[in-house]
Amino acid sequence: MINYLWLVPALPLAGATINAIFSRKLPRWIVSAIAVGAVGASFVVSLLAFFTLQGLDEHQRVINVPIYSWIPVGEFRVDAAFLLDPLSALMLLVVTGVGLLIHIYSMGYMAHDENYGRFFTYLNLFVFSMLVLVLGNNYLLMYVGWELVGLCSYLLISFWFFKPEAAAAGKKAFVTTRIGDFGFGLGVLLIFTTFGTLDFAHVFKEAHELFKPGAPVITAITLLLFAGAVGKSAQIPLYVWLPDAMEGPTPVSALIHAATMVTAGVYMVARSNVLFELAPLSSEVVAWTGALTAIFAATIALVQMDLKRVLAYSTISQLGYMFVAVGVGAYGAGVFHLMTHAFFKALLFLAAGSVMHAMNGVIDMRHLGGLSKKMFWTYATFGAGALAIAGFPLLSGFFSKDEILAAAFGTNHLAIWALGLITAGLTAFYIFRAFFLTFRTTPRWEVEHHAPTDSAHAWRGPHESPATMTAPLVILAGLAVIAGYVGMPKVLGANFLEGYFEPVFKPHDLHLAASTEWMLMGASVIVGLLGIATAWWMYEKQPDLPVKLGKQFSGVYNLLWHKYYVDEIYSAVFVAPGYKLAMWLWQFVDVRIIDGVANGLGYATAACSRVVRGWQTGYARAYALMMLIGTVIVIGWLMMR
Repeated sequence: MINYLWLVPALPLAGATINAIFSRKLPRWIVSAIAVGAVGASFVVSLLAFFTLQGLDEHQRVINVPIYSWIPVGEFRVDAAFLLDPLSALMLLVVTGVGLLIHIYSMGYMAHDENYGRFFTYLNLFVFSMLVLVLGNNYLLMYVGWELVGLCSYLLISFWFFKPEAAAAGKKAFVTTRIGDFGFGLGVLLIFTTFGTLDFAHVFKEAHELFKPGAPVITAITLLLFAGAVGKSAQIPLYVWLPDAMEGPTPVSALIHAATMVTAGVYMVARSNVLFELAPLSSEVVAWTGALTAIFAATIALVQMDLKRVLAYSTISQLGYMFVAVGVGAYGAGVFHLMTHAFFKALLFLAAGSVMHAMNGVIDMRHLGGLSKKMFWTYATFGAGALAIAGFPLLSGFFSKDEILAAAFGTNHLAIWALGLITAGLTAFYIFRAFFLTFRTTPRWEVEHHAPTDSAHAWRGPHESPATMTAPLVILAGLAVIAGYVGMPKVLGANFLEGYFEPVFKPHDLHLAASTEWMLMGASVIVGLLGIATAWWMYEKQPDLPVKLGKQFSGVYNLLWHKYYVDEIYSAVFVAPGYKLAMWLWQFVDVRIIDGVANGLGYATAACSRVVRGWQTGYARAYALMMLIGTVIVIGWLMMR
C-alpha cells in the first residue's frame, strides 16, 4: 500500500552520493539545491506516509514494507524491510522536518567554507542513516542505522579536522559511543539466540508468550540494549563525548542534539517497549539513570560560559527526562518530549550559531551581551526557545515535561519526581542565565573583541544573520510555541497523542485526580518561574552577585566549573593506563615478539642460504662428485635394511 516508503531514506542517500561525486565541479547553489531538495522531498514523502497511515483504521496502522531479502540462510531470514507505524511516522517527520530546516540554515552558515560540498554530503548521509535506524523493522537493520549515525557523527564533529580540538572531539565521540555499541551488539546477538529471529513483530510476540515479567534472559537483553542507549544518548557514565562535540559546525550540533544521533537511544527503548515491560529491573535502571543524568548535567550547565556547551549539557539533561518517561512506562510521554525537544533545542543551537556568525566566532558569554538591539530575530527566537525549555505555561516544553513528571508521580516514583522537579528549576535558571548574558546585559564585546588580523572578512560588529538562517529560526520558534498542544493534559483539553500511539504502546492511564494534576502543574510552573526570576535578578539586576557567590562558595563553583572532574578521572583511570598498555603492546609484544619472530625467520633464512650457497660452485665435477656421494649413501642405506 505504501510502496513508496523506500524513497524516504533513498532521497537523502541519492543527494549524498551525487554531491560526493560531483560537488567539487558544481556551483554551490547546485550543491545546496541537491542537498536541500533531497531532504525536502524526503519530508514531503514522510508527510504523505503520515497522513496515509492516519487515514487507515486504528488496527491497520502497522505496515511492513519489504524491500528485498537481505540474509536468507537456512531457516534464518533477515529482510531489508521498513516498518511504518505511529512511532516511526512521527520520527520521520521530526528527522526530515527539522533536518530540512537545518539544511536551509547551513546554506548561510557554511557559505564561506572551503569544503561546502563535503559538508552537505555528510549532512545528507546523516539524515539517511537516522532514517534507516527509524524505519528498520528488525534489530539488525536498526543496528546498521545505529552504526551509520555513529560514523556520520564522527565525520561531522571532526569536520574541521585540521583543528586539533575538532579531531580529538571526533575520536572521543567515536570511541565513547563504541563502548555502548558493544553492549547493544551483544543484546542483538542474545535476541537472536533466544528467539531465533530479529524481526520486531516476532520477537515481541514470542517474548510476550514465552516469558513472564522478570525473566533473567529478558532482563539481560534489555540491559544490553540500554547500554547502547547510554552511549548514543549521552547518559551517565558515557555522556562525556557530547559536550566536546561542539567543536563541529553549529548546524551539526543542532542535527545531533535535536533530530538524529542522541534521540536514537530513546527511540530504541520506546520501540522495544514490550521487552522492557517484561523487565521491571531494567526499567528501573533506565528511569534512575535518566533522573540522575538530568540533575547531574543541569548542575554543570549552571556555571558554563560557552553558550554551546550550556546547550550541550542541557541536551544531556533533557535526554534524562526522556529516559525517566520510558523507564516508568510512559513511552508516549518520552517520545512526546523527544518531539518538542527537537524543536526548541534545534532552535537554541541555531540561534547560538547565529550569534557566532554575528560575533566572528565568539561564543564565550563573558564577551557577549547587549545583542538584543543588534539581532532582533535571533534574540526573539532564542527567547521563545528558552521559554519552551524552561517549561513556561502553554509552551511545548511545559506540556511534555509536565507529562513526564506526572508519570513519575503517578507511578509512585516520588524520588525521581522530586529530582525531575528540581531539574526543571535548574533548567529555567541556566537557560535564562545564558539568555540574559548573551542578549540583555551590558555589551562586553565593543572593547574586548575585534576581528582577527587574518580574517578573510572584516568584522563589522554584531549584525543579524541572513534570511536563510533567520527563516528556520522563526519556523522552529513557532513549533516550539505550539507543538505541545497535541499532548495536553486531560484537565486542559483533548490529547491527540493519547490514542495516537495505541498501536505501539499500551495505554498509560495514570488515573490521577484533576486536583492532583493541577497541583503537579502548579509545582512545575512555580519552580520554572522561580528559576527565570532568579536568573533575571542575578544577571540583569545584580550583575555583581554571581561573582560574589562564586567566591563565597568557591569549592562548589570549582567543582561545577570542572564538571565534577569526570574527564580528569576518566583520563587517570582509563586513558592513561590504556595509553601505557598500548605503548607496552607496541614496544614489547609488537616490536620484540611479533617483529622479532618475523625478523628471526628472515635472519635464519639468510644464514641457511649462505650455507647452501657455498655448495653452488659452478663446476660440473663438483656436482658429479656430490651425486656420487649421495648415490653411495642411498645404496648403503638400502643394503643395510
